[in-house]
Amino acid sequence: MARKVLSGIPVSAGIAIGRAHFLNRDRFSQAPRYLVPGERADAEYARLKKGFADALADLEEVRRKVPEELREHAGIIDSHLMILRDRKLRESACRYIEDKRYNAEWALEEAVSDIARAFDSILDPYIRERIQDVRLVAERIRSSLYGDERSITPINHRAVLLTHDLSPADTIELEVSKIMAVATSMGGKTSHAGILARSLQIPAVVGVEGLEQGVEDGEIIVLDGFHGRIFLDPDEEDLAGFTDLQDQFESYQASIIRSCHLPGETIDGYRVDVLANIELFEEVAAAKDNGGEGIGLYRTEYSYLNRKTLPTEEELLDTYKDLASIVAPGKAVIRTLDLGADKVMTHFQSLEEANPALGLRAIRFCLRNPELFRVQLRAILRAGLCGNISVMFPMISGLNELLEVKKFYFQVQDELRREGIPFNPDIPMGIMIELPAAVLIADILAREVDFFSIGTNDLIQYSLGIDRTNKHVSYLYEPLHPAILRSIKSVVDAAHQAGIEVSLCGEVAADPFCIPILMGMQVDSISLNPQAIPGIKRIIRQATMEECKELLKQVLESDTVGQSNRLVREMIFKRFPEELMFFTSIVGEE
Repeated sequence: MARKVLSGIPVSAGIAIGRAHFLNRDRFSQAPRYLVPGERADAEYARLKKGFADALADLEEVRRKVPEELREHAGIIDSHLMILRDRKLRESACRYIEDKRYNAEWALEEAVSDIARAFDSILDPYIRERIQDVRLVAERIRSSLYGDERSITPINHRAVLLTHDLSPADTIELEVSKIMAVATSMGGKTSHAGILARSLQIPAVVGVEGLEQGVEDGEIIVLDGFHGRIFLDPDEEDLAGFTDLQDQFESYQASIIRSCHLPGETIDGYRVDVLANIELFEEVAAAKDNGGEGIGLYRTEYSYLNRKTLPTEEELLDTYKDLASIVAPGKAVIRTLDLGADKVMTHFQSLEEANPALGLRAIRFCLRNPELFRVQLRAILRAGLCGNISVMFPMISGLNELLEVKKFYFQVQDELRREGIPFNPDIPMGIMIELPAAVLIADILAREVDFFSIGTNDLIQYSLGIDRTNKHVSYLYEPLHPAILRSIKSVVDAAHQAGIEVSLCGEVAADPFCIPILMGMQVDSISLNPQAIPGIKRIIRQATMEECKELLKQVLESDTVGQSNRLVREMIFKRFPEELMFFTSIVGEE
């Protein structure tokens, strides 16, 4: 039996058995804290400024050395460079030196904490976890302040990498081929450590409690990327069991990858388009490699984060054109900006909102800031000439709001015509159904658009009144709740009665327990994270519509979540045992 088992969040499936190697154990230590006498304040300012400058030069050098296997993550390094060049973090730290007489390291730590508190109010987990970018940048500055030149311990043999957090810049300074798996003490499901691990096809666990205290450098550990566990000093029985599981998973992975480019079609001929959700343009390659038939949700927020100026029309156009060209002939659904003022730009006036998740965000923010919205729509319309692009508007709550969006959208088209700028006026236009209000009037909204996309993560949270990332209430996050299933079914029916297609994205789309039910509802397409696609396609290809419709009928007649779960589990465990063994730790994000 293992000496101890540490728990975290699984973000990349697999098993790794090897020696532990800490990337830089100093990162786990707290920054030194002391007060600086008034006469030394100028010297402390200068030290902080030099720390920023050294970190910037260091990271620029790293950016120039990006190896081919990490080229797709260079955009993350670019965002870290933007944070370093932005004066907001530095000026905030300087105020702590001036007002509190804190030393530079302590001032930097407090400035990051201030930014983190602002991010805590964001409901969207992907955007909320971008605070990790700021923390990673701060670590680099802190290392420069120490004068340790990052002091990353080189890996001399294949090992399980343990660290506070991980960025592409870190991996560039290491030999990627020697990293068997990754464990971090920070981060969540959408952290860069998970994205990196999945792209490198190695197991990973993040948010591990007690990682820095519980593990010794060089000791043999087992990292379980299925359940988010780390086994310390495993015995022979543990090692034999995990080695067997490792072999089974590798065989399973080889099997699903071989068939991932086949269509998502049931045994009796029902076709479901299986698309990918992506946050970064660089993830298109992973989507195609894993059998994605297009991009069902391209989140555009990243282009607006961590920069001093808004992206220009030409910058956005270049990105959207490249996306359309590479994905063609598959479609690419571009969702318009889904952020609030305080997260888009440092020069937007910050809003005092008691609950930003229900405040001025997404389509509401875009309508309040028409110039920002206009630039993005112009870029999307122009890029429509280069491929099969669709535009999608998030967080629509009612008909009047949708009509206002459409009016503005057509005004932008008229502007392009008057200016003689070529664009595609026939781009399909859709909306995300993620609010209970939109569910209840789906039949009305369906008359005004070309397609629906059901955003299940937000729909479940808003419908059940819970934050799935809040550990105190996360147990209430139930995709098979009768209210959720009836909501999704009513939206699908309303869309089909109006003659439009309906897609579904979010964790539900990557959940093997939900896939047969979605097929029974006759959803036209699903959109999920690229790494989940091969396994979900395999489930679809082994199912029949007859059994899916029968399961749906039984589940819709259930009165409780418990009844729904029992019915689904009985069917899934009987029909797809191998998928359940290896697949339930892989999820999709909206």
